[in-house]
Amino acid sequence: MIGYKAFDKDLRCMGFQFEVGKTYSTGRKKEELELCTDTVFHFCRELHRIECESAYKMSESRICEVIATGDIIDNGGKFGTNEIMILRELSAEEIKKFNNWNTGDWNTGDWNTGDWNTGSRNTGDWNTGYCNTGSRNTGSRNTGSRNTGDWNTGYCNTGSRNTGSRNTGDWNTGDWNTGDCNTGYCNTITPPFLIFNKETDKERSELVFPDFFWFELVVWVSHDTATDKEKEEHKAEIETCGGFLKVIGYKEAFKLSWRKADKEDREKLFRLPNFDPAVFKEISGIDTAKAYKKYLEEHHE
Repeated sequence: MIGYKAFDKDLRCMGFQFEVGKTYSTGRKKEELELCTDTVFHFCRELHRIECESAYKMSESRICEVIATGDIIDNGGKFGTNEIMILRELSAEEIKKFNNWNTGDWNTGDWNTGDWNTGSRNTGDWNTGYCNTGSRNTGSRNTGSRNTGDWNTGYCNTGSRNTGSRNTGDWNTGDWNTGDCNTGYCNTITPPFLIFNKETDKERSELVFPDFFWFELVVWVSHDTATDKEKEEHKAEIETCGGFLKVIGYKEAFKLSWRKADKEDREKLFRLPNFDPAVFKEISGIDTAKAYKKYLEEHHE
């Protein structure tokens, strides 16, 4: 398996000295391997995961392409092996190209297609947050413009998760609201709410949503999972970074997040008030009927 590993300026990692072209072994058997211990040499499959999975900074480290020639374990982002070969060191130009994978101009962040962004993965302009498609946002994941909160699809909001405009509260779909969760206009109160198309006597603060509800519409595709067509279309990115970023549809992303969720997180969905598999399928495209029936049987509900 090919991957990438970060080192200090002397090509050391955790005090262990490495050399390009050599193979190293921890001398441990597969059943003894454990991440974050000296039983394995750590590495990442994708270049962009290094800063997420370790304390190394791309701009301050020496990065090498490696091959795991032994047994492998992983947690989804960080990998470990009992035998590793240091294949080659990436050049400063390659690392710089990765760290500035912008198609726009005047960006200080990474992976932007717009201009004048200081965050990352923005397709709009003048954003200081992340994953914005609008302009002049200081929050993150906004599709509108001039928002200071997060997850807004409207304009000029200072709260969060608004789909309307000029709201200072949160979760509003109308306009000019200072309260929360309003669908109308000019409200200062917080009204009763529906969940799965029915009212509930629960307080909003009591709701515990599953972690898989929060997902990205941009995913990383490694050279191992890319199709032949994608490998041809994204040849430069794959050769430099080991993969590329791909925009996917809302329901596709929802399904992917569900597949990655563990049993405990999925059961948070079933514990939501008024949970209805049919309504949830309409929203997400995910068929949970069998899983929900099994959950009810296990909990005698």
